Amino acid sequence: MDLKQSAKEESTIFSGNEFIRVLIALAFICAAGFYASHNGVGVSNLSILVIAAAIGAYMAVNIGANDVANNVGPAVGSKAMSLTSAILIAAVFEAAGALIAGGSVVGTIKNGIINPNAIGDAETFIWVMMAALLAGAIWLNIATYLGAPVSTTHSIVGGVLGAGIAAGGWDIANWDKMIAIVASWVISPVMGGVIAALFLMYIKRNITYKNDMIEAAKKVVPILVAVMIWSFSTYLILKGLSKLWKLEFTTALLIGFAIALTVYFIVRPLVDKAASALSNSKDSVNSLFTIPLIVAAALLSFAHGANDVANAIGPLAAINEALLTGAVAGRAAIPIWILLLGGLGIAVGLALFGPKLIKTVGSEITELDRSRAFCIAMAAAITVIIASQLGLPVSSTHIAVGGVFGVGFLREYLKQSYEKKLAAIISHSEKAGHDGQQTQAFVERFKEADVSEKREILKELKTLSDASPISSEERKGLKKATKKELVKRSAILRIVAAWIITVPTSGILAALIFYMLLGFSVSR
Repeated sequence: MDLKQSAKEESTIFSGNEFIRVLIALAFICAAGFYASHNGVGVSNLSILVIAAAIGAYMAVNIGANDVANNVGPAVGSKAMSLTSAILIAAVFEAAGALIAGGSVVGTIKNGIINPNAIGDAETFIWVMMAALLAGAIWLNIATYLGAPVSTTHSIVGGVLGAGIAAGGWDIANWDKMIAIVASWVISPVMGGVIAALFLMYIKRNITYKNDMIEAAKKVVPILVAVMIWSFSTYLILKGLSKLWKLEFTTALLIGFAIALTVYFIVRPLVDKAASALSNSKDSVNSLFTIPLIVAAALLSFAHGANDVANAIGPLAAINEALLTGAVAGRAAIPIWILLLGGLGIAVGLALFGPKLIKTVGSEITELDRSRAFCIAMAAAITVIIASQLGLPVSSTHIAVGGVFGVGFLREYLKQSYEKKLAAIISHSEKAGHDGQQTQAFVERFKEADVSEKREILKELKTLSDASPISSEERKGLKKATKKELVKRSAILRIVAAWIITVPTSGILAALIFYMLLGFSVSR
């Protein structure tokens, strides 16, 4: 069955038609407002909190619809898990990450991009936060509709920046922070793409380019799984559990290594046993990455829920704090009801609207098998670790999509049209009057050889000079990849364009919404 068709059928079964999904989302948003009305004890204006909670729920739904696809899309695209299974696993781990490790305190100004002291009073601050939250949610909604995975962090950053400038002028913004965020548009996808491509190249050279792929897999796959556990353990300690358990990088790295070493000795005999029952084919090798991919999707979802839930509940927590204290706070406590709203909202958004972006990331950019999807998951964890230690602001969305681009472009570079080249060899041989048997023997030998043996054959042909069955030009051609368009350029243009306009679009929207809210408050 075609992947796109199966994804479409599964999403229809799981989520119903578009109208019903929208109704369910609206019901959740209304329920969030009602829920807030029973938990807003001591606030100065309960109506404002109810509206803010509804907007926060709307933002959480859109985070689930757009951002979570990066964690599970490659696994679904490679058929390591079904769409329904991916949604269930991601929803559970996203909610768990938000509730268990979402923290008890959150910074009210995302990434410190504006100075809260420049906002004169609590009421203006509330309008800024509400405008930022609504603008970020609307932009995410539009991006999801267009099938463009964008950064939820950049969406809320743009919203805070736009509303902040509308409230306090251009000097309120921390432009150094904004320059770093703009730089991350390039840093994130490039780092993700390069790391994913390096892992895929390692797998190709050490497993799939070998004559005996199964024996190679027995040695290499346990190492790759151990490296995955090392990187994900470190990633979870540094990012996913940072609000519960604060450790230095070196300590996190050592703990992760100890866990990985233990897993290596457990996994090695299991891989050996599983591989021994497989045929010597690339598909068989790919099957060994199924369980690691499922584990990676779950861990990425947990870390994402722990970190990115703040994009939905951070401004809401700030509004709640301002309504309680009557002051502008740089940091705000997160009541459990707000944390619960954010975690459930992400899960609801993923279940209702996630399939569209999962399909985009998993199958519409480039074709993914399980080893490629594994490389993308590895890139997602390792890039965040490296970037956090270098102090670079990166986007998990940009990293994951950059990883998809990276493996796709590597395949384009490496893909060799051997049949076409070998046909040219035979044609040249016939025209030159060479021995047909000699030519055919070369063709068969070249087809069966692995990469290192192909190089030796080409060296051997070079020494034969005129006696060689192929010309010097044809021999050089064998060294180069015959490029095929394995990455859809239309998808690249759509996604990159959405990335570039995310901050300014959400910023302009937030400024307009802030003026509307300010006008409403003045007219009361």
